[in-house]
Amino acid sequence: MDRSEAHKVRYGTHILASEADDWWLETRNRLEAASEVITWEVFNREFMRNYFSKDVCRKKEIEFLELKQRDLSVTEYPAKFVELAKYYPHYNEATAEFSKCIKFENGLCPDIKQAIGYQKIRKFVELVNCCRIYEEDSKPHYNIMNERRGKQHQNRGNPYNAPTDKG
Repeated sequence: MDRSEAHKVRYGTHILASEADDWWLETRNRLEAASEVITWEVFNREFMRNYFSKDVCRKKEIEFLELKQRDLSVTEYPAKFVELAKYYPHYNEATAEFSKCIKFENGLCPDIKQAIGYQKIRKFVELVNCCRIYEEDSKPHYNIMNERRGKQHQNRGNPYNAPTDKG
C-alpha cells in the first residue's frame, strides 16, 4: 500500500468519534485478522456498508435523479447536487464532467437554464459559477440600479444638438 493511501485511512479514521470510532477499531481488527490490506477504498467500502445500507443509498440515488433547483439558490443547489451525486454510481471519470453538467443544467430553474444553457458549458465548476453570477445579476437590487441608469441616460438628451429656441 502506498504512503498516500495509508495517510487517507489514518486521517479518515482519526476524525471518527464515539460509536463510529468503536466500530472502526472492531472493523480494523477483523480486516487485519483476515490479512486484508486496509486502503482508502477498503475503509470506504466498510464504512458505507455499515452506515449506509443499500436501501438508504438507493433512496439517495433517487433523490439525486429527481433533484431540481426549485426554490434553492444557486449556492444551495450545487451543494445539494454534489452531496447526492456521490450516491449515483453511474458517473465514471471519462464521462462524469459532461454528465454532471447536463444533469445540473436540466435541474436549473427555467430562467437560469434558458440564459445559461445555450453556452453549453461542460466543466462543472464553470457552469456553477456562471449560474451564480447570472442569479446575482438578476436580483431585484441589480435590476433597479440598471433601470435607474437607463432613465438617467434617456433624460440627458443629445449633447450635440443646439437648443431650437435660441437664436
